[in-house]
Amino acid sequence: MLGSTHGTLTTHSRPARVVACGEQPPHTVHGMSEPHRDGGGQSAGPVDRDVSGRPLHAPVPDLDRFFRPESVAVIGASDSEGRPNTGITRQLIAWAERVGARLHPVNPGRTQVFGLPCHASVAALPEPVDLAVLLVGDPLPVIEQLAETKVKFAVAFASGFAETGERGAAAQERLAEAVARSGLRLLGPNTNLNAFEKFRTDLDGPAIALITQSGHQGRPVFSLQELGIRLSHWAPTGNEADLETADFLSYFATRPEVGAVAAYVEGLKDGRSFLLAADRAARNKVPVVAVKVGRTETGARTAASHTGKLTGADEVVDAAMRQFGVIRVDGLDELQDTATLLARARKPTAEGVAVYSISGGTGAHFSDLATAAGLRLPTLGAAKQAELHQWIPEYLHVANPVDNGGHPVGDWRGRKILDAILADPSIGILICPITGPFPPMSDKLAQDLVDAAEQTDKLVCVVWGSPVGTEDAYRRTLLGSSRVATFRTFANCITAVRAYLDHHRFVAGYRSPFDDAPRVLSPSARKAQALMRPGQQLSEHAAKQLLRAYGIRVPREQLVTSAAAAVRAASLVGYPVVMKASGPQLAHKTELGLVKVQLTSASQVRDAYRELTDIARYEDVPLDGVLVCQMIERGVEMVVGVTRDSLFGPTVTVGLGGVLVEVLRDVVVGVPPFGEDQARAMLDELRGRALLDGVRGAPPADLDALVEVVLRVQRMALELGDDLSELDINPLVVLPRGQGAVALDALAVCP
Repeated sequence: MLGSTHGTLTTHSRPARVVACGEQPPHTVHGMSEPHRDGGGQSAGPVDRDVSGRPLHAPVPDLDRFFRPESVAVIGASDSEGRPNTGITRQLIAWAERVGARLHPVNPGRTQVFGLPCHASVAALPEPVDLAVLLVGDPLPVIEQLAETKVKFAVAFASGFAETGERGAAAQERLAEAVARSGLRLLGPNTNLNAFEKFRTDLDGPAIALITQSGHQGRPVFSLQELGIRLSHWAPTGNEADLETADFLSYFATRPEVGAVAAYVEGLKDGRSFLLAADRAARNKVPVVAVKVGRTETGARTAASHTGKLTGADEVVDAAMRQFGVIRVDGLDELQDTATLLARARKPTAEGVAVYSISGGTGAHFSDLATAAGLRLPTLGAAKQAELHQWIPEYLHVANPVDNGGHPVGDWRGRKILDAILADPSIGILICPITGPFPPMSDKLAQDLVDAAEQTDKLVCVVWGSPVGTEDAYRRTLLGSSRVATFRTFANCITAVRAYLDHHRFVAGYRSPFDDAPRVLSPSARKAQALMRPGQQLSEHAAKQLLRAYGIRVPREQLVTSAAAAVRAASLVGYPVVMKASGPQLAHKTELGLVKVQLTSASQVRDAYRELTDIARYEDVPLDGVLVCQMIERGVEMVVGVTRDSLFGPTVTVGLGGVLVEVLRDVVVGVPPFGEDQARAMLDELRGRALLDGVRGAPPADLDALVEVVLRVQRMALELGDDLSELDINPLVVLPRGQGAVALDALAVCP
């Protein structure tokens, strides 16, 4: 776990006040309270939209009065021992006192709750309230009452909504509609008290803001406070009938005290909203670290049953997060360590990593793992090695990793070695794995690492491998430092350091793709719309006309309806030719024998025409004709396509094409909008990327032309929107450099 900072944060104190109403038990409750400076969240101005009418900027909800209300109503407040609402009411009273809010209990059956005046109804409240906490089984009637009193925020704990199935989903939809009419913002239903926890106020430095859809999954991150890591907010989003993960992410990305956002996500309410929120975080250089469940079919099914949301295809979620700089991790331990490092570490001065240990075996082991994970361990120069050998015996390896043999850390030499390594301009990160305590060596080494970290602007990381964790060197020395990042495992250290470098590299060159998203339809879109056939799959001929409309090159070809016309077409196209049956119901022509290649004479063309039409009649496949096509023989076969994701809308796929697309499944996904750099990055993720560079004497492929096709297909997906549910260009033959790319076959489906 990463080290600590200590300090004080003053809070304003105001008299507490509470509000409450009819008493019914909620589902679960945990809590949260959050001392932070006011300000930050601002409502968006006029909404800028793309060609499909979708917004291009995330609105930032003004959640200041949610986390720091001046007045709170507790609807269903109770002080009867043994009742669930009583414990919740007691916790809310304590939270209101901490944040300086006046709290009003509301319950028609009581005149007082815990000594506070209790009001019979929402209408009887003595003043407008910022936040209403609903301790009732059915929040819908209360929402309608709150609308009349202009309450800004409400929290509904009750369960039995979308997480339970169709009937619950219908009830949640009615609740969401009532909230939309009311003008207030709702957290929940099926949420808990995590938003009203008791936060430590004696910690300073950049804080972690936490978003969770399962309150228990946030407990490990919340517990970081016991190691000196500051937390500023906790948003338990529940079923997200109104306020969602994206709302809190947008808000946290504007908060000056937030150094990083940690999120546990089961399902996203709306993919587009999430992308816009992640974009805002990237613009503001706020790192976002997320666990997103649903990588497997079982995980996805479980997540849906818990939150009642779609989880989305996992590869699309991965692509979306990667494009917008969200760092996806798998475990809650990784979430803790990675978020903490990103929140607290300064910008790297260099990307080189130096590994330093008192054991050659430890250094070699860690270096293997770090290098395999993509971290760069530069070899230290001869002069630097000679300097280190002033204090380290000559027979030990100091090129990187640096092995000191143990004894130098026990005296004055230890600090000299650390300072020398950190002074090397190629080194931006020093990692010291300590596999177990070995006093007094480890105690002296830990103190030297802390002292060195205080004197450098470079990142110093320590892996404390002891399973005990009670040693003074760990608990006091390392965790007592705000400058040393301390981990318990090799894997978590490597994951966090890689994420740290990736994040700073990403935000340094980040340009929001939403800035360049098309706002108006192009002339290509108007041509393409005339070709669409609602409810139909287009024939290959029609699909290629669609590609032509967007400037995507197709072979010379003609659609013919007789053998004689086929011969004339072949002479115009130029031998050799390919002949293919073309019809709106033909998706896999090769399997039916409806493709003929390497035709070099008129007689072969006539025979091929008769054979193709005979097969089509036998298979009862309607044709709009036979295509006589130019034969393209040389190039790398790729696939480029469009599909629609249930969360993110149109997505663009690119990968190895031809038969390889089904055999190897070497494809990557992009979520529009994205720019040229992202299109090239997609290609770099392919396992078969080397084919585009030329292998076994083949010339390099025209990479620029392939990128241009990907971007044109993206534009088509954005502009045609719901009119195009699927597009498949396979194969797209990428010719040698400077010769372009040609779409040999295409399939398009109109919903």
